[in-house]
Amino acid sequence: MKTVCIAGTFDTKEKDLLFVKDIFETLGLNVFTINTGVFPSDFPVDITNGEVVAEVGENIEEIAAKHDRAYATKILSQAMKKIVPRLYEEGKFDGIISFGGTGGASIVTPGMRALPIGVPKVMVSTIASGDTSFYIGTSDLIMIPSVVDVAGLNQISTQIYTTAAHAITGMLNYESEAYVSDKPLIAASMFGLTTPAVNFAKDYLESKGYEVLVFHATGTGGKTMEALVNNGYFSGVLDLTTTEWCDELFGGVLNAGPHRLEAASLNKVPQVVSLGALDMVNFSAYETVPQHYHGRNFYKHNPSVTLMRTTVEENKLLGEKIAEKLNLATETTVLMIPKKGLSGIDVEGEPFYGPEENRMLFETIKANLHNDIVEIIEMDTIINNQDFAEVAAQKLIDMIEKKA
Repeated sequence: MKTVCIAGTFDTKEKDLLFVKDIFETLGLNVFTINTGVFPSDFPVDITNGEVVAEVGENIEEIAAKHDRAYATKILSQAMKKIVPRLYEEGKFDGIISFGGTGGASIVTPGMRALPIGVPKVMVSTIASGDTSFYIGTSDLIMIPSVVDVAGLNQISTQIYTTAAHAITGMLNYESEAYVSDKPLIAASMFGLTTPAVNFAKDYLESKGYEVLVFHATGTGGKTMEALVNNGYFSGVLDLTTTEWCDELFGGVLNAGPHRLEAASLNKVPQVVSLGALDMVNFSAYETVPQHYHGRNFYKHNPSVTLMRTTVEENKLLGEKIAEKLNLATETTVLMIPKKGLSGIDVEGEPFYGPEENRMLFETIKANLHNDIVEIIEMDTIINNQDFAEVAAQKLIDMIEKKA
């Protein structure tokens, strides 16, 4: 029989949480409870709030005496990040669910994110709309909108709670046979306009006995890839698409994060890097483009995505940033430069074709790259050329085999 963990503020939302507990028990699940509130629960929980904060050396009575909600939330969230994965490793539960607003979600989701991929984790919250990246991070956490506040039982809340309870019950009770492979894993980065290159490389690598996990630049793809590299998932990294840096530096919707392009370097994982889609900054619908960019070269990729061509000056900044990251490399790294185009629309005859812009990017990288570990390979072709992709893939294989 599977066990579901209900983590929440049993001091203030006991009625809501016990309603869900009853549903789980009716469905045949065991229930494990954690109080994440500042004050004691009238209901006897399995893990008290005092035990939670003790995980980080704090005292719950002292926290309560401060009457500082922000401080309490901070300590509880730090403690949940430590105690939740520990309790899971001890076999206390098989999946976790929580209910709350911004405060409740801020406390519990750090612990959920610390659990392995594949462990069912559901957060029912008023915040489950719009940008939830702060709560989900690079995990497979599922957020369900509570519609109404998590503040008592009513015609709507009971429907939402019941649906959420049945959802995680299904995740726990109807697991399919997990896909198991002993093939070495490769991480690859992709964007829509570099898809052909990644697909060519993926096919080549798989023909040589590797398994390739592709991470799309949209959303948290690049950051998720970095996180998994840090966790030791991969034998090598094929980072052909680094477009997030355009948005990080110039205000687009993609977010590279401060540590993008660092994980492989710092963890001594062989990597091949290229400059895919550095010709573009990504915005949402055209009307969302900042006023100070009006008059630039735009390409409406679709009704919800507007691309802006990077300038010569912007490519100088991009070149400096890419070189800065590659200078961190402590394991053999290859930089592949496709001299005739960085994306599907940065080729002769297409709207973002920019030889001068690209030349500035290439020259700036080479001028600022001072790490002898990094090998630079320039090819007189576009990034989406099959030969380019297969050379990149073979270089990665060579590095992995040499390290082995």
